[in-house]
Amino acid sequence: MPAKVRAERTLKPYNMNWNQLLSAHRSTSTSRPEDIRSQFQRDYDRIIFSSPFRRLQNKTQVFPLPGSVFVHNRLTHSLEVASVGRSLANTVQKQLLKRSELHDMDLLSELGSIVSAACLAHDLGNPPFGHSGEKAISQYFSDGKGAMLRDKLNEEQWSDLISFEGNANAFRILTHQFEGRRKGGFALTYATLAALVKYPYPSYPTDPQKKKYGFFQSEIASFKHIASTCGIPLIDEEKTIYARHPLVYLVEAADDISYLIMDIEDAHKLRILSTKETEDLLLAFFDDDKNSDALAYKTNIYKEVTDTNERIAFLRATTINLLVNEASNVFHTYYDEIMTGTFQSSLVKKLEGHYQIALNNCRNLSVEKIYNHPSVIKIELTGFNILGTLMDEFTEAVLHPNKTYNAKLLSLLPAQFKPQSQELYPQLQSVVDFISGMTDLYAMQLYKDLRGIS
Repeated sequence: MPAKVRAERTLKPYNMNWNQLLSAHRSTSTSRPEDIRSQFQRDYDRIIFSSPFRRLQNKTQVFPLPGSVFVHNRLTHSLEVASVGRSLANTVQKQLLKRSELHDMDLLSELGSIVSAACLAHDLGNPPFGHSGEKAISQYFSDGKGAMLRDKLNEEQWSDLISFEGNANAFRILTHQFEGRRKGGFALTYATLAALVKYPYPSYPTDPQKKKYGFFQSEIASFKHIASTCGIPLIDEEKTIYARHPLVYLVEAADDISYLIMDIEDAHKLRILSTKETEDLLLAFFDDDKNSDALAYKTNIYKEVTDTNERIAFLRATTINLLVNEASNVFHTYYDEIMTGTFQSSLVKKLEGHYQIALNNCRNLSVEKIYNHPSVIKIELTGFNILGTLMDEFTEAVLHPNKTYNAKLLSLLPAQFKPQSQELYPQLQSVVDFISGMTDLYAMQLYKDLRGIS
């Protein structure tokens, strides 16, 4: 079927309904009449008290951990994204109250809880050593010793392995029943889970325009059920592409705003950026005419605060607040497209004028001076070598468990990650589950132990 005809058939407008979208349904019922928390507040608490979330404190965000200057790790980043997401959701909520299509108006008060919970969980699937960890796992299969397994897996399974994706891994952590754990994983509400999936399609069939994806083959059935319950339309049946849950745009914007601005602040603390460079980058978000009150407030604060880091922290806070309001405006500008599943952008990319210029300045300088800084490159190279070695060791052990060395190696796997299936794909997933869940320090120490390095 020609692409144009298929698009016309699959992209018919479909108005999503907030009463379905904000579903409090879970894979397992755990309601307690005496619990004063809402269902969505319970989601937030389940995530924040979990081991995978706690391990984020020892996973690299951008700069090496630990250092003499405290910078962001995955845990502090996730907490801040959750805070920004809650503010963004509450701002959007005020505008939605003016619309009449939501029958249960009390549900709107839960937007902040849903978005903040999804934000809190958005990086749970990231492996140690940041994005280099993702690449190390992928390239073990595409270019390393794992390439010999290609003919033993189908196209869909192989695509998952050669393009390991932290977003899909987060969805797996939250929904998969690991050995010895309860059914449904975290058993979060479907609204929170759907709000987490930025890329509502699998890795295969591949699309050059879509470099990331939202769930592995093993979790497709789970996502389909969640999408059906929440009333999220399937927009391309052939490629299993769904529309985004509207709250995904808020989670994504909170992440975009947080990492871009916070990386700038971290670079200033580490003296990679000068105070003047940092001030110029952040002040560029403010227009003399549109944001005159904010600029006047900034001037007054600057008279009181003389500490350089505090000044930058204040400027960072006002910049984030400004971007939250602007992103909220974009959400409402494109509300109809968002609700029909036809909006094909992030909120931040739709910011116009001096906002987009300021964002581009931050992005360009981040690539030039932050992401390519020697300290960042070194930790990426370290992580690449460590994870590549661990993938090699444990995959070999899973494939040949009866060898003495391999049997001892497999004894190191926690019970929840021990292979329970005789099929190759889930066996390989158990290795990836184990290694991707490690902290930077644990992966480094295990690598040293296996190599006899003191």
